[in-house]
Amino acid sequence: MTLKKISLIATAAIATFFTTSCDNDDDLTVNNVIAPATYSFNRGTESTVSYSGQTTRIAMAEEIKTAFKETSTTETQLSNMFAHVAGANDFSDAALNSSDKSVRSKVAASADYFSSNATDAAAIRADFDNYISSQVNDIFPAWNNTASAGVPGQIQQAGGGTIRYVNAKGLEYDQAFAKGLLGALMTDQILNNYLSTSVLDESTNRADNDNEVLVSGKSYTNMEHKWDEAFGYLYGAEPDATMPILDQDSFLSEYIDRVEGDADFAGIATTIYDAFKLGRAAIVEKNYSVRDEQAAIIRENVSLIPAVRAVFYLQNGKDNLTADPARAFHGLSEAYGFIYSLQFTRNPDTDAPYFSKTEVDTYLSQLMTGNGFWDITPTTLDQISDDIAARFNFTTAQASN
Repeated sequence: MTLKKISLIATAAIATFFTTSCDNDDDLTVNNVIAPATYSFNRGTESTVSYSGQTTRIAMAEEIKTAFKETSTTETQLSNMFAHVAGANDFSDAALNSSDKSVRSKVAASADYFSSNATDAAAIRADFDNYISSQVNDIFPAWNNTASAGVPGQIQQAGGGTIRYVNAKGLEYDQAFAKGLLGALMTDQILNNYLSTSVLDESTNRADNDNEVLVSGKSYTNMEHKWDEAFGYLYGAEPDATMPILDQDSFLSEYIDRVEGDADFAGIATTIYDAFKLGRAAIVEKNYSVRDEQAAIIRENVSLIPAVRAVFYLQNGKDNLTADPARAFHGLSEAYGFIYSLQFTRNPDTDAPYFSKTEVDTYLSQLMTGNGFWDITPTTLDQISDDIAARFNFTTAQASN
C-alpha cells in the first residue's frame, strides 16, 4: 500500500466529520471549521496572511544557486550570499541586500529538531559551507578540463547535450547544495518549526489567539503568522498563492509539481494545499485539534517529496550509467541532495525523521565510496532505492515514472 493510499484512508476516516458548505461548493467543514476555497484570510477588510520573510529567503536561495555556475564568483562572495548581513551588497536585487534575512541562519534551525542539537546543526551548516568552498576551489579551476575517475572537470551529456561540472567522484556540488537546501531549509522549517506545537503554542500564543490579541502593529495573531510562515516556504514564490500553479522556484514548489505529475502520486499537491487552508481556518476558529490534524497531513505528504525524487533520480542515474555517464551523474547528484534532505522529514506517527542523520550519512557514503559515481553499481542504486521506498510504503517502480 502506498503512502498516498494510506493518507487517503486517513482522510476518509476524517471525512465522517465533513459536510459541504452551503456558501461555496468548494468549501468543506471539519468539526465546524470551514475550509475556504483559497488560502485567503481577512480581519475586517485587511488580509491577515503574511510570509514576506520566506519569499525573501527563497529568492536569496535562487541567486545563490545561480552563482554556483558563475566561475567569476569567489568563495567569499558565495559565503556572504549564504550568510547575508543586512545592507551588504550580496545580491542583484536591492530589496534582498537591504533585508535582514539570510539563508544560512535558518538551515537546520527548527525548534523541534535542532534547538537542543547544536552539534548536528553545526555539522549540517558546515556541509553547505563545504559545498560552496569546494565548488570555488575544486570545480572552478578545473572548469575546462575533461573529468574522469578521480579528476574533476566537465563531462558532456550524449549527443552534444548539456555540459555538467563534477568533482573527482562525479558529484555536482550545485545539485547537492540546492536539493539539500530543499530539506535543510524549506522542509525543516515547515515541518519541524512553524507547524510545531512548540512554536504555534509558544508562550501566550494560544491565549492570545483565543482572545484575538494581535502582534503589535499587525493584522494577525502570532499563531496565524507562524502557520503562514510555514505556508510561505512552499508557496512564497507564487505570483498569486490563492491560485498556486507550482514550479515557481527550484525547491519544494518545483518538486511537488514533479511528484504531482506522477500518476502514482497524483493529488498530493491538492492534499497539501487543502491541509494548509483548513489548518489556517482552524486557527481562526480556535480549533486546535483540527489544526494539528492538518499539520500531520502536511508532514506526511511533504516528507514524501524528497523520498520520491531521491528514488526517481537514483533509477534515472542507474539507467544511464553506461550509455550516458554525464546524464547519469547529473541524476545521481540530484539524488544525493534529495537523500540528504530525508533527515529533515517528519513521520507524524513518531515525530521523528523517516531517516536519521546516521542513516542518511551511510547512504551518502555508499554513493561516494572509491571513485564515487564512476564506480557505483546498479545493485547499490537499487538497494538504496528499495530501502527509501519501503520506509515510505511505495515501490521503486512507482517513483521511477
